[in-house]
Amino acid sequence: MKPTQSLLLSSGSRLLLLVPSRRRSTGLRGFTTFKSKMASEAFAFGPYKIDPAEVFYTSSLSFAMVNLRPVLPGHVLICPRREVKRFVDLSADETTDLWLTAKKVGGQLEHYHKASSLTFTIQDGPQAGQTVPHVHIHILPRKAGDFKENDEIYDAIDEKEKELKQKLNLDKERKDRSFEELAQEAGEYRKLFL
Repeated sequence: MKPTQSLLLSSGSRLLLLVPSRRRSTGLRGFTTFKSKMASEAFAFGPYKIDPAEVFYTSSLSFAMVNLRPVLPGHVLICPRREVKRFVDLSADETTDLWLTAKKVGGQLEHYHKASSLTFTIQDGPQAGQTVPHVHIHILPRKAGDFKENDEIYDAIDEKEKELKQKLNLDKERKDRSFEELAQEAGEYRKLFL
C-alpha cells in the first residue's frame, strides 16, 4: 500500500476508514481511524432490515446493496432510502437520484465484472413480479452468451423473486447467501467508490 492511500476495513457491521497520518498517536500503525457514516446508518428494504455491511454505495436519497439471490455475478439492487412501494409514488428528486445512482453503480460494476452490457429492470407492483414492497432497480452486468435467449433474464429474475418470497414467507428471515458472503461482496464493490 502506498503511504498516501486510505484503507477501508470491515468488521461485522462496522466499517473503518483508515487514513494515513504522520502523527504517532493514531490508530493502526500510522493510520487515523474514522467510523464510516454508512456503518451507523439504518437501511430497510420494505419490511426487512438491511445490515449496513450489505450496502456498498449511498447517495442522499438512494442506496445500493448486494442481492441475496443474484441471477448473475454483479446483480445488485438500487433502492430509495425512503420506503416507497410504487415507482409513481417517488418524488421527482428521488426518481432522479435513483436513476443517477443506478447509472453510476451500473457503470462501475460493468467494468468490474468485465461485462459488455447492463440490464436495468424494475418490477413495479405485485402483478409485475415485485415481491418486496419497496421500489428497487435490478442491475445485472451482462456478457455475451450469459443466457441462450436474451429475454430469459426476465424469467430468471421472476423465478428468483418468487423463490425469495416463498423463502421469506416460510422462514421470516433473509437466509440464502450467508452474511459473510454478502458483506464480502459489498466490501469489494465499496472499493469502487472510494
